[in-house]
Amino acid sequence: MHPLDRPVWHTLRSGWAALAQGDGQAMRLDPAYGPFAATGDDKPDGLTALAALANDDSEMWLVGQDVAITPPGMTIARTATLAQMVATTVIPAPATDLEWIVLDEADAAEMRALALLTRPGPFHPLTHRLGRFIGVRDKGQLVAMAGERMRLPGFTEVSGVCTHPDFRGRGLAGALMRIVMQAMLDRGETPFLHAYAAHDRTIALYETLGFAVRAELSIVVLVR
Repeated sequence: MHPLDRPVWHTLRSGWAALAQGDGQAMRLDPAYGPFAATGDDKPDGLTALAALANDDSEMWLVGQDVAITPPGMTIARTATLAQMVATTVIPAPATDLEWIVLDEADAAEMRALALLTRPGPFHPLTHRLGRFIGVRDKGQLVAMAGERMRLPGFTEVSGVCTHPDFRGRGLAGALMRIVMQAMLDRGETPFLHAYAAHDRTIALYETLGFAVRAELSIVVLVR
């Protein structure tokens, strides 16, 4: 099995290992950083171990192939199909005078507010610490950002991509994604991301940046 077939599990055992809760059967990311969880396999012992990690009322998000499972004592809140995309190169865009900055702890509150407004995906209080984020400000206001989330050997996920509704249509998200992608490639890593499979326009946009669909994965959101 390719590691990207179970990206959360492999990230919890590598790039997120210091933030992971659990053991060799099931693990979850510290909920302050995000809702992601995974089992080593879908056998009964792994599902029981996963349920034991549900020690609060927060959601658990499973991402991968064949993850439509229900551990004991939990229910499936919702499911969806994701298009997993990878890029081996960045398709260049016309030169711009985009002024971008590296975001840090001082920007955390604004980053989360922008993510909650635009909903690019789960963005918990400490999600901004999972990787390098960059952004664009207009008259002091953070109006667009993009960054990194899952990290496993040889691969890093582009995530947290969003633009304030008043500033859409200017190519800010695409420009920031290209910068994030190139930084990954320069480190010898392959960029990947996830988009909802039904969002054809979003997938087409990512293809203009250099991404191609690698596989379709399931996402399952569990609650206790």
